[in-house]
Amino acid sequence: MESVPFMGVALDLTAPAGSDEAALVAELKAGSEEAFAYLLGVYQNPVYNLVYHMIGDQSEAADVLQNIFLKILRGIRQFSAKSSLKTWIYRIAVHEVLNHRRNWGRRLFHEPYSVDDESLHLRAQGGMWGRDKETPYRVYEQAERQAGVNRALASLAQPYRTVVVLREIEDLSYEEIAQVLGIAEGTVKSRLRRGRELLKRKLAAQMSG
Repeated sequence: MESVPFMGVALDLTAPAGSDEAALVAELKAGSEEAFAYLLGVYQNPVYNLVYHMIGDQSEAADVLQNIFLKILRGIRQFSAKSSLKTWIYRIAVHEVLNHRRNWGRRLFHEPYSVDDESLHLRAQGGMWGRDKETPYRVYEQAERQAGVNRALASLAQPYRTVVVLREIEDLSYEEIAQVLGIAEGTVKSRLRRGRELLKRKLAAQMSG
């Protein structure tokens, strides 16, 4: 597992918890470059994944990601530990993405997805089949299916899309999503349920059309 040095010790790049998180926050507030490097090592990839799936453009996602971590760096002294560091970071990320989307009106997703018909669980794909089973027809068929999911996601209203991305792609818990978005856990569940229903309808309409 990849690691980075923090306070003179090579640490695994896993999200800190409890007293470890408190120590990290204290070092960040003190301006430790090693602590910020560790924070980047832990959160840069998952936050980029969130931003990219909500914006759908690599270069724009990279620009937004830079703004997010600048805001984290500038705002860490105001972090009060009323929520976890993770949810605080995701809250900043979602807010920055929504600001970006309002400014530029971007509505597209380009990352491939697969859909589980039972749960509509979405995940980034690294290839569904082994090379021995891959055929041009199956690749084309899967690409068409994924493109349909992309279109359905892109057409969802922002409140539903945000919850779907946070839950189905980022795998956040209901509690974490509620903290990130500043809404009740019951609202998270109802938006997710409605978002899944809308996706099913849109995908069914595409198939029948």
